[in-house]
Amino acid sequence: MRRFLFLTAILMANVLTMSAAKKSVINKIEPTDWYVGMKNPQVQLMVYGQGIRDVQSVTTDYPGVKIDSLVRLDSPNYLLIYMNLKDAQPGTMTLNFGKTKVAYQLKAREMSGDKRMGFTNEDVLYMLMPDRFAQGANHPKQIKGMRNYVEDRTQPSLRHGGDLNGIREHLDYFKELGVTALWFTPVLENDSPDSKNGHSTYHGYATTNYYQVDPRFGSNADYKRLCDEAHAKGLKIVMDMIFNHSGFEHPWTMDMPSKDWLNMPEWLNERNSGRDPMTGYTANSDGSEPAKSKYLQTSYKLTPVIDPYASKVDLKETVEGWFVPSMPDLNQHNPHLMRYLIQNSMWWIETVGIDGIRMDTYPYAYADAMAQWMKELEEEYPNFNTVGETWVTEPAYTATWQKDSKLAKDNSYLKTVMDFSFFDKLNQAKNEETDGFWKGLNRLYYSFVYDYLYPNPSSVMAFIENHDTDRFLGEGKDTLALKQALALLLTVNRIPQLYYGTEVLMNGTKAKTDGYVRCDFPGGFPGDTHNCFTKEGRTKAEQSMFAWTSRLLHWRQGNETITKGSQIQFIPYNGIYVIARQYKGKTALTVLNGTSQPATMDVERFAEVIGKATKAKDILTGRYYDLSKNFEMKPRQSLVLEY
Repeated sequence: MRRFLFLTAILMANVLTMSAAKKSVINKIEPTDWYVGMKNPQVQLMVYGQGIRDVQSVTTDYPGVKIDSLVRLDSPNYLLIYMNLKDAQPGTMTLNFGKTKVAYQLKAREMSGDKRMGFTNEDVLYMLMPDRFAQGANHPKQIKGMRNYVEDRTQPSLRHGGDLNGIREHLDYFKELGVTALWFTPVLENDSPDSKNGHSTYHGYATTNYYQVDPRFGSNADYKRLCDEAHAKGLKIVMDMIFNHSGFEHPWTMDMPSKDWLNMPEWLNERNSGRDPMTGYTANSDGSEPAKSKYLQTSYKLTPVIDPYASKVDLKETVEGWFVPSMPDLNQHNPHLMRYLIQNSMWWIETVGIDGIRMDTYPYAYADAMAQWMKELEEEYPNFNTVGETWVTEPAYTATWQKDSKLAKDNSYLKTVMDFSFFDKLNQAKNEETDGFWKGLNRLYYSFVYDYLYPNPSSVMAFIENHDTDRFLGEGKDTLALKQALALLLTVNRIPQLYYGTEVLMNGTKAKTDGYVRCDFPGGFPGDTHNCFTKEGRTKAEQSMFAWTSRLLHWRQGNETITKGSQIQFIPYNGIYVIARQYKGKTALTVLNGTSQPATMDVERFAEVIGKATKAKDILTGRYYDLSKNFEMKPRQSLVLEY
């Protein structure tokens, strides 16, 4: 018996030795490279490869690099390496996985983190969808190796073929318009197949590779070139990111690194559940959940995250439920996953030089983990900026999410939040008469009243529409309402954000599908006969709106009255809403007639902001107004008076 045990032990030892002697299979390492000189010298490497978890050791003799630990996860196909680079210099190091050697590059930073300047209220962000804006030269017709997709501009929910080079080729358009920062919807790989009912992930919110630009948009080098050329023209670039969920085709879905990598993943192992195994969507014709499925759908209700009376079931549905079945919900409470995501955001800052981040679905992720990310990002990049999507229309909710809010239980460290109250109230007001109580532009007055809740109102992002809403013009072309909205947006104490094409009267609603508010920019694609990139190509109405918007945008650039000035608002009186911005003896007065009838501007009522001024110039028309007496305003007229 002893001899048998002895021989068995020898045999097992030989098997282990032979296993260790085999070369490890390594498919990829993320991050693909890293930077020395970071304030946090530790970096996590996520190694992908069949059976890589069980490699006996990982070593390196690169000077200044120390391997702190190896983390072996539940799946045998991942290995985490934590390294300390405190004393390392740029160069190519060698990682030894047994007999397998892998070169890994350590790069020098282009600049220290404190020199990365983010967007502020001095900027105007222009939001666009890369797939729908413009197609550059040499766009590939079909990319081999990607899951089934087509580019068909006749279908609102399929890809249309816009790309990063198309945006780069039109940078002068943004300069002519007068915006200073570009926010693209996500540009990372979304390698999900088109669905049978004509939908795709053209929008970019289903990431399948966090370190690679979607090849249909271009390459990482194309993204870097776009950023560099934008910077050379004085334009900033804001990157859209998603920490809440990934795409269904990401390797993590079918081979989870650890059992808690995703929230509520149990349903993925269900058999005969009535779901499409390629997308996760239910096959039930009425859209109902399969019987006994463990799939948890988010409620889309964000209030439980801060509700002092929230039930556990409501909170769980918000933060652990999946946004849609095709977007696996990431568990930010897994420390290794959160480290991966934090590093990824820093890698893009260092690698392509983005100037800001817009974080999608911000409250759907765990608040404490997101606060950790924001705190670390601020420590490394103190002048950088991130805006979080916090889609609730009550100012108190939005204010709670802003950094240093006294309303919050814990500090979010999120510098900029999105003003959904402004969006909501403005889109109600445009269809109403401004009365003596609550309707019309009164709604905006009462929204700004609550600015005392914000730690920093000038770091709140305001907008009148975006890719997830109906366009402001709906199915119409009401330029009077649009001019009032833009005059207000671009003069109040906010960071303004525009949506592509509004300056040339693009309209549409979500009544049928989101694609109708995400139409192609006219002139951006081969074969377009209508070209809104040039004055000659625009219609008379489009050119008029473009010129009006551009005049206001250029006037705003470098205007300290708008970016640094105090703000005084007056309760709408006789249908007229007035907001004053004042700084160092200069005043900008936004005056809006919120009715469909002529109205009289009672100058005496506004004496405290008019002071001794006797005339003012409307920067929108160049006309001068006599401030020593009342004057008439046309229906829905907008004035931006400067004196």
